[in-house]
Amino acid sequence: MAVTSERKEKPMATDAIVSGAGEGNREKPQPPQPQRRADDRPGFFHVYKPGQGYWTRMGTAGAALLIALLTAHFLYGNLPTWLIKLGMSQEASRPTSIYIIAGLLVAFGLFVWYMMNKPTNADFLIATDSEMKKVNWTSRRELIGSTKVVIIFMFLIAFLLFAFDIVFGYMFYFLDVLKTKPF
Repeated sequence: MAVTSERKEKPMATDAIVSGAGEGNREKPQPPQPQRRADDRPGFFHVYKPGQGYWTRMGTAGAALLIALLTAHFLYGNLPTWLIKLGMSQEASRPTSIYIIAGLLVAFGLFVWYMMNKPTNADFLIATDSEMKKVNWTSRRELIGSTKVVIIFMFLIAFLLFAFDIVFGYMFYFLDVLKTKPF
């Protein structure tokens, strides 16, 4: 009995770990959260989770820019011809095509911005960036060594296939399956 009375008098280490021990299980008051109004939403040009997934976002933007430039180049070469076939004069076809291409580039840029900042797509890009940071990249020395091995085996296999081709070619020539010599 004396042991139990001593426990009640001395605080134990587990009393500090257990949440709410001896406090009547009261919760800490939370600071008030700011209420968001319907018109207080982030705008169209708001970056979702800025600073996260930087390199995958830049890679995606670079790929989209490349697609936009190649498409603009293609349209710049072909759109005036198409407009002339539709009945537009040759003098007006070039400026009109430039305006059309500029409008399409602006629309494509807005579409890419929207898709890259859509929460599900942005979370995917952020997760991809974090997974790429976990990749164990080979060193320059390992890469050069592996490349040498691949090139050596490529030439070895090519030589073996050439030798087998010559051997089977002469074998089929001597069996009169082929009418001409391999060389």
